[in-house]
Amino acid sequence: MVLLYDPIARRQPEAREEGRKLETLSGKVVGFIDNAKPNFDHLVDDLAALLMTKYGVARVVKRRKPSASIPASPEIVDELAAQCDLVIAGSGD
Repeated sequence: MVLLYDPIARRQPEAREEGRKLETLSGKVVGFIDNAKPNFDHLVDDLAALLMTKYGVARVVKRRKPSASIPASPEIVDELAAQCDLVIAGSGD
């Protein structure tokens, strides 16, 4: 007899509020959470410049997690939630 385990995690229902839809990026503040993987900093710098020049984003806020394997600290999440209209969690490699 062979015992097999299903490695697929089951999705848990999220207890978050549904976010509001942004009609435009013009004048908005966009946040990025860098997950500390290589090259994300390069990607986010280019993306931030594009968002500001092409879409009128007013400001970009970047915060870096200490490691890809842990969630962002509550302090980072709270700071970005207070300052930003939109937050993007990123990855690199």
